[in-house]
Amino acid sequence: MSRLKQLETFVTVAARGGLTAAAKAQGVAPAIIGRRLDALEQRLCVKLLVRTTRRVTLTPEGSAFLEDCQRLLSDLANAEASVSAGGIKANGHLAITAPAGFGRRHVAPLVPQFRENHPDVTLSLSLSDRVVDLAAEGFDCAVRVGEMPDSNLMSVRLADNRRLCVAAPAYLKRHGMPRHPQDLARFDCLTLSSEASQTRGWAFSVPQNGAREVVHLRPGGPLSCSDGEVLFDWCLSGCGIAWRSTWEVQAEVASGALVTLLEDYAAPPNGIYAVFAQRQHLPLRVRLWIDYLKQQYAQADFWQPHG
Repeated sequence: MSRLKQLETFVTVAARGGLTAAAKAQGVAPAIIGRRLDALEQRLCVKLLVRTTRRVTLTPEGSAFLEDCQRLLSDLANAEASVSAGGIKANGHLAITAPAGFGRRHVAPLVPQFRENHPDVTLSLSLSDRVVDLAAEGFDCAVRVGEMPDSNLMSVRLADNRRLCVAAPAYLKRHGMPRHPQDLARFDCLTLSSEASQTRGWAFSVPQNGAREVVHLRPGGPLSCSDGEVLFDWCLSGCGIAWRSTWEVQAEVASGALVTLLEDYAAPPNGIYAVFAQRQHLPLRVRLWIDYLKQQYAQADFWQPHG
């Protein structure tokens, strides 16, 4: 059995958090992953991983060895890339995930060009508004919108994201307009349901003690959904007030189909992020994907309504 294959398997299992996810990433059966780890530990005469039926954890010796393995594999990949025909070439499978609405508009359309640039990379895109566990579910990278919760994940800020309250003119004609964020308690607010990723509520910048502070409110209403695109459609049809990102509503605001509300209380921009399990020694395909997103999102006309 190849010593290099054993090391690659060990690094993949550590990064993915389990044998099943590692097997999926390497395209082999979990039993093969287990045999490679057994052979590696027997050869080194040391326990690198504590394995249970659901997850693996590194021993102290495994943690120290992992860093050396990552550096070795990274140096090998860079050496091969430096002499490969045509320069740096990425290969393998790239599994990414993104929020449903944002992913449809601003991730999926970028995939064909990325594939054209890197034809040896295969790619799968999963769209979901829930917060995906990258390691447990076998994803290399996630695109996430909004504030980043504390976690052991690494992130790269790709672009700014601004949210505003919006409503259809017909709804405002029937119910009037809120003048202060606290007024939202008297309106029909269209909110994400509990399983979605917007956990802290709607953010506003309000004057407090001579300064402005960001506060979070949880307005309610008769309609909620786990899919932000549905909330957007309900808002357009006049069902209530929604708190949406400018990338989603700017065309409708420009056309007059939606009206922005409470702009004087809009919170500062948060971010659009690429999230991944570790910062150093990322597979080349993941690094190139993140760089590609940053390049695309940095273009001035990318976020225009019909750009």
